[in-house]
Amino acid sequence: MAILDYLKELSMAEGISGREDKIRNMMERELKKYCDEVFIDNFGNLIGKIGNTGPKMMLAAHMDEIGLMVKYIDERGFLKFTKIGGINDQMLLNQKVMVHTKDGNTIVGVLGSKPPHKMKEEERNKMIKYEDMFIDIGAKDREDAKKMGVDIGSWVSFKSEIDTLGNNRITGKAFDDRVGCAILLEVARRLKEEVGNNINCQVYLVGTVQEEVGLKGARTSAFKINPDVAIALDVTICGDHPGIKMEDAPVELGKGPVACIVDGSGRGLIAHKKVLNMIEEVSEEYNIPVQYEVGEGGTTDGTAIHLTREGIPTGVISVPSRYIHTPVEVIDTSDLENTVNLIIKCIENVDKYFKG
Repeated sequence: MAILDYLKELSMAEGISGREDKIRNMMERELKKYCDEVFIDNFGNLIGKIGNTGPKMMLAAHMDEIGLMVKYIDERGFLKFTKIGGINDQMLLNQKVMVHTKDGNTIVGVLGSKPPHKMKEEERNKMIKYEDMFIDIGAKDREDAKKMGVDIGSWVSFKSEIDTLGNNRITGKAFDDRVGCAILLEVARRLKEEVGNNINCQVYLVGTVQEEVGLKGARTSAFKINPDVAIALDVTICGDHPGIKMEDAPVELGKGPVACIVDGSGRGLIAHKKVLNMIEEVSEEYNIPVQYEVGEGGTTDGTAIHLTREGIPTGVISVPSRYIHTPVEVIDTSDLENTVNLIIKCIENVDKYFKG
């Protein structure tokens, strides 16, 4: 599948919030093969357009990933950092990372802390906070670290490989939301190579920036496009593994894409009824499996998009993922294919539900 090639390249590249350049360049290269127009807006969002008549349909996937940023270099050359995006401190300890220097090079580092052998009994029973961790890049002192190219503001990504598990499952970093980005590219390819001119709408394929730190790029790009309907593409939490109950996350790997009805207990997106109707009817007509969720936790680009201008009918379609916001996220590749199929059929039928 071409989509797997897209995902592997995008996942292995680095781009925390505000530093999405590599991802944007990769996506721009591919979108230019298939879109009528490709441009980058003032905020850094990548926008590709296909079609010139009919309702405007926006498909958005965020290009940024969670990461770290250097805020201090101590006299011995160890790096103190802040978190960029939502990261559980428990996940950080003993990870390998890549520190990105101003000249474009990368330095491998490891996250360390006080050795457990030297901890007091009460310390061993507490989760270590990120403020008590540091990055070791092998520097001898502060000046040595700076000679290596590290400085205040150097950004840091997690070091991870794409690996294949059993039963069509793969693991890697930044599937949130390089999965959505790969889906955008595959949708563009299939529209150009398979669907051709058989669409009666204008499709805007948007790679947004800074989603993990406030849904920022979605807000600015939606304002510019002012679509008639929008769908945010993301990943969502599974309840099919130990440590979580299905009643808290009734989504499983391999059971198809997930349509969000509500996220953030309604504080975020309450999906537009016409968007949900379109997803449900298209999935039934074309026999595409779809799961549905009512979320209590986080939000997606859909939250920012649906509140733009006078309001935009918006929904979210997600790929199920285990261990989100870690370097070992897991997805089922069949869910990728079914998500692309669902999006393509929604595009082909969107003019039945929304008018330009």
